[in-house]
Amino acid sequence: MGALHDFLRAGSRDGLVPLALHRDAVIRFGLADADVEDAILSLGLLPERYLRNTRTISRAEQLRLFRSHVAVVGCGGLGGYVTEELCRIGVGTLTVIDPDVFEEHNLNRQLHATLASLGEPKVEAVRKRTGEINPAATIITRRMSLSRENGQELLAGANLAVDALDSIPARIELAGVCERLNIPLAHGSVGGWYGQVTVQYPGDRTLEKLYAGCTADKGVEQELGTPPFSPALVASIEVSEAIKILLGQGTALRHALLSINLLDLEFAVVPVAE
Repeated sequence: MGALHDFLRAGSRDGLVPLALHRDAVIRFGLADADVEDAILSLGLLPERYLRNTRTISRAEQLRLFRSHVAVVGCGGLGGYVTEELCRIGVGTLTVIDPDVFEEHNLNRQLHATLASLGEPKVEAVRKRTGEINPAATIITRRMSLSRENGQELLAGANLAVDALDSIPARIELAGVCERLNIPLAHGSVGGWYGQVTVQYPGDRTLEKLYAGCTADKGVEQELGTPPFSPALVASIEVSEAIKILLGQGTALRHALLSINLLDLEFAVVPVAE
């Protein structure tokens, strides 16, 4: 790797590596984009695409994100924005899980839903778009539903999972899988003008407590609908919680539920019993 390192150092400008240099390195040394990006960050250099991250995320932390693996369960209203933001901020490996294809009613809110993508598997649309944004990211697609039986296999290797589901039983199953794998879970849900976000760490059983006694299959979105702004906001907060967990920064929404009311512009953090 010495020749690659010398090439990257010589071509960098003020510690930044432009995309053209990255691409030249891929061709010259016959490496994958991910290998070149790992080398850049390992040298303490920074791909220029992350320049606007630098006031928030150090170069060492950027490398940590690139070597992180996040599983996103659900690629619809929440999951589309979650995968987009994780890719753009520089998380290196994403496992995206969803059995569905895009339908016409997805067009009002789902980031990857377009006229051209109707009928296309959601995980494939995510894979294509993330490749166009950041080819150094590794995207593992799983076109299936997560269940108690397959969950540990689907989430294998992930440092963290993000709940972007719309089914309460599926959320409970996901939380149980994360418990067994000993990984944290960022949970979000939306309905109409409203949303909520929390974080579950192993042993917390937060989602079991939140949905205790709930017999419905779907959440309140079935009654209240889902406009485009609610999932965009909740997904962004889920991503910020995920990044804090991966980097060990700040205070996560552990043992607490962020309740969001956009109609009256009210935000409240409600304790969740430990």
